[in-house]
Amino acid sequence: MHRMKLPATALASIVLASGCGGTGGITVPRPTGLAPAAPTDAASWARTTIPTESREIRFRWQFRDDQGAAGGRGRVRWAMPDSARLDVTGPLGSGRAAAFVNGDTAAWAEPKEDVKRLIPNYPLFWALLGVVRGPEPGAAVRRYSDDRVTMWRYARGPDTTDYVRVSGSPGKLFLEVREAGKPIGTVETRLDAAGAPVSARLVVPSVPARLDVSFTSNVKATSFASDAWTPPRP
Repeated sequence: MHRMKLPATALASIVLASGCGGTGGITVPRPTGLAPAAPTDAASWARTTIPTESREIRFRWQFRDDQGAAGGRGRVRWAMPDSARLDVTGPLGSGRAAAFVNGDTAAWAEPKEDVKRLIPNYPLFWALLGVVRGPEPGAAVRRYSDDRVTMWRYARGPDTTDYVRVSGSPGKLFLEVREAGKPIGTVETRLDAAGAPVSARLVVPSVPARLDVSFTSNVKATSFASDAWTPPRP
C-alpha cells in the first residue's frame, strides 16, 4: 500500500487488529517456574479485566513503519462483555474505516480486504484495551504468580499466547502471541488504578511496524445508536 493511502485503509485495520509493531520494541517480563493450571481458573482471571459497564472510548493513534508515519483519532463503542465497534479516521478526518469485533472474530470490517490482510490475532486488539481473553477449548494452561507479577500461558501445539500483568503505578498488561513459534504481535498497555487503559503500544515484527495509542476519554455508555453494529454506508 502506498504511504498516502495508509490512513484510509490499512491504519484502521492495524489499529483494530493489532498488526502493529516494528521500530519500537517491547520487553515482556518472563518469570520462570510456570506450573500447570486449570483453564477455568484462567478464564476466571480473564473476566476480572472486563469492566462491569459498557464503555465509550476515544483515543489518538500514531503509526510508524520504515516508510514513514501517520496519525489520527479513533473511537471504540464497547458493549459488555466482548462486542466492540471500532471507528478510525486519519489526518484531518480523512480515511474513515470501521469494524465490529465480536469476541475473537470480526463480524464485519470495512474495508474488508485490508482488515483480513492485516489483523493477525484479535486478542491483541482486546489487550490494547487492557482486557485478557480466556483460553480456547483444548488449550494447555500454565501459570505463575507472585506479589508483583502474574503470568498465564495458553498453548495449542506450537501456538502460544502469553499474558503478563504487572502491578504498580502504572500497572501494565503485556500480551505476546506466537504461531508455530513465530511472533505475530506484542502489546504493552499501561493501566490506571482502576485497570483502564492509559496508553498502549502494538508491535508486529514481520512488517515491521509500530502503533502507539493514547486514550483521551473512557466513559460509561448507557446506550448506543441503533446503527452502531451495522456496517457504514459506502
